[in-house]
Amino acid sequence: MLDYIIVGSGLAGIAFAETLLQNNKSFVVFDNHSQNSSKIAGGLYNPVILKRFSQVWNANEQLALAEVFYQSIEAKLNTQVDFKIPIYRKFFSVEEQNNWFAASDKPALAPFLSTAIVHKQYKGIDSPFGYGEVLHTGYVDTEVLLHNYHAYLKVLELLVEEAFVHDDLIFFEDHLAYHNLKAKQIVFAEGFGMHANPFFKHLPLDGTKGELFIIKAPELDLDVIVNTSVFILPLGNDLFKVGATYNWEDKTPTPTAEGKQELIDRIKEILTCDFEIIDHFAGVRPTVKDRRPLLGSHHLHKNVHILNGLGTRGVMLAPAMAIDLYDYIENGKALDKSADVKRYAIS
Repeated sequence: MLDYIIVGSGLAGIAFAETLLQNNKSFVVFDNHSQNSSKIAGGLYNPVILKRFSQVWNANEQLALAEVFYQSIEAKLNTQVDFKIPIYRKFFSVEEQNNWFAASDKPALAPFLSTAIVHKQYKGIDSPFGYGEVLHTGYVDTEVLLHNYHAYLKVLELLVEEAFVHDDLIFFEDHLAYHNLKAKQIVFAEGFGMHANPFFKHLPLDGTKGELFIIKAPELDLDVIVNTSVFILPLGNDLFKVGATYNWEDKTPTPTAEGKQELIDRIKEILTCDFEIIDHFAGVRPTVKDRRPLLGSHHLHKNVHILNGLGTRGVMLAPAMAIDLYDYIENGKALDKSADVKRYAIS
């Protein structure tokens, strides 16, 4: 009998799978790769919400756990996935500079906001008011991470690449059965696909569509991530990832003309050089309106669990939330009330 079945192998699913491996638990992962938000994500990790200069929820703990997690993954896969690179917030006025300094005086934000304005002039960007540097930042190449981790699971014969049929799950007093498998626990980490899950579809997973570009801009000289109304992330060879849009109405993973134009307009607000669109991606992020993850157990089936709602900060949240859910299931450690699905009563 297996210890676990995991459904979904995006950032949440592989974080939980890696947590199980580190604790010598047996499992199998189901995924038909129908959800692509993890694969096409920007992958940035940033402890500060730059729109309103506030600290990300539990940022210190998440950053510490994420660093250890991705170091372990890199050693296991012999592949770099974590790239530490500064994020520069471009200032558009003296008032924005003053707001930055006011934020950097707050105890929670002081470790993450440099008090020295960066006046470096990057070719291709006009920045008369300079930049503010966010510390302890970078990005995870989620496409490389997922591709290599899936290959790793395949070698171990732990990845089943087919759709999970929820109605075929059978409950017994001390275990679950699914086709020819038996397991003690099951964890659903399906991202926006949760809406097809009969056990958790009552939860308010909203879903926010995001669109991104890969652009080529030979005249843009940039060795940091610039964040304004969009982020611009250097990939090398004159290529840059640019994103992202936020659409709360459209729940399809298809690039749109509207999203394309919005990104083009925002890029032109920042860059003074020409650029060429090389690729255009879209995906639906698993977001929750209260901006907190969805962790916990089904109200009737105590061995049916969920790890979801990581939203726009999956690379930071996934390792910490996987550990929290594991400790909850295996060790009875209480979940943070603001992340526990019990906050949403069953009607």
